[in-house]
Amino acid sequence: MTMNHFKGKQFQQDVIIVAVGYYLRYNLSYREVQEILYDRGINVSHTTIYRWVQEYGKLLYQIWKKKNKKSL
Repeated sequence: MTMNHFKGKQFQQDVIIVAVGYYLRYNLSYREVQEILYDRGINVSHTTIYRWVQEYGKLLYQIWKKKNKKSL
């Protein structure tokens, strides 16, 4: 479902989802997310994370909302 949205990106889909998820779920700054990923061996700029949040934040929220609606 979400695979087409990530086609052609430098980083894998999982990295983007985790980065955006950290930012949205834990109310972290872009630099804090950058540090967390760096500690896990992923070197990504805070500005890239910002772009990911702008591009994928709404999409990931809609997917999460749809999945959680089914479990209620």
